[in-house]
Amino acid sequence: MEYNVHTLPNGIRLLQVPSASAISHACIIINSGSRDESEEKAGLAHFIEHLIFKRTKKRNTNQILNRLESVGADLNAYTTKEYTCIHASFLNPYLDRTLELFNDIVFHSTFPEDEMEKEKGVILDEIASYLDQPEEAIYDDFEDLVFAGHSLGRNILGSIESVSRLTQKDIHQFIKNNYHTDRIVIAVLGNYSLNKVIKTGSKYYSEIQANPYTVTRAAPGKAAVVNEVLNKPIQQAHAVLGTQAYSLHHPYKTGLLLLNNLLGGTGMSSILNLQIREKYGIAYTIETGYSPLSDTGIFTLYFGTDKEKLDKAWALIFKEFKKIKDKPFTEAQLQKAKNKFIGQIALGEENRIGLIISMAKSLIDYDKIDDLQTVFSKIQAVNAGDLVNIANEILDPGNLTALTFYPIG
Repeated sequence: MEYNVHTLPNGIRLLQVPSASAISHACIIINSGSRDESEEKAGLAHFIEHLIFKRTKKRNTNQILNRLESVGADLNAYTTKEYTCIHASFLNPYLDRTLELFNDIVFHSTFPEDEMEKEKGVILDEIASYLDQPEEAIYDDFEDLVFAGHSLGRNILGSIESVSRLTQKDIHQFIKNNYHTDRIVIAVLGNYSLNKVIKTGSKYYSEIQANPYTVTRAAPGKAAVVNEVLNKPIQQAHAVLGTQAYSLHHPYKTGLLLLNNLLGGTGMSSILNLQIREKYGIAYTIETGYSPLSDTGIFTLYFGTDKEKLDKAWALIFKEFKKIKDKPFTEAQLQKAKNKFIGQIALGEENRIGLIISMAKSLIDYDKIDDLQTVFSKIQAVNAGDLVNIANEILDPGNLTALTFYPIG
């Protein structure tokens, strides 16, 4: 896909992606997330993401929320381990309005004490709700095992204790330490010329004071492999198996993405879904996931089942792992897997807001954005031997940590 990048003197980059649609999409990506917090300030990045919608120097909450919604636009935000993202979808005439609002909430929020206290209550409810869902909560507990002692292992929401302690001073210090202008991308996908995006972006972001990135993140160490079972007042057993995996820059990243998709990724035709659910009827949900990060990654397998079927589920899973490690896929099997993965990626391009966010992240991570043909070429270059090597490392039982929530009674 065609794109252009313009860097402002302060390091902020403007990404322009042309589109003939009447609908535009924009985002501001900040390369800062929960991994950049100290343990006692866990949840701070997410807390800030909530509070920027509450009050700025010139707008109250209603004015912020209505600024785009009043013209039918959609405004939202989210926080991850490594990013904070604010995004919007809107009709083409409202680019100026959108980029001005991004500027106002990100760089001019006031974080008043009364709004902080209200939002703490909202987030504490969010944490409680999350803990009530074992299929969600187990992932956070699992990451705490795989990234033991590192900020990547902590819940993005923080804990009840850490969120309750957060102060206005903490917010300002975090922003100063982590909102680096050369790690910020403002991306626009719409029916605009490059000159229009540069002019509008420069209007609102040229005066932001430069704050270049100077501190390198600490990479996680290798945690001990454990097999932990926690008794819970739940009806079904929930289990996660996995390990630290390849980073965004590892040569095997594409191979593991392909293997993950083949093993338990999107769709009903994955190996584990066909074997565990369709053939044996053991688990309603069984899925794998791989999330590459800047200096590491994580591979997970999740399933839920009746406690009486738990041992059989584990046996079947490790049987499938052994097959993949011991016997290379045939060329026909491998090409089928590639075709499926390539098709899913191509269809994903139809999600325009997801596309522009992905492109902005790629610019931060790699200083470039691969077009679809380059992405597809990387997938086609993966061979059966690569998958065997990846499987023998990632799916080795000796490297896999397991966490099970086991029903009481």
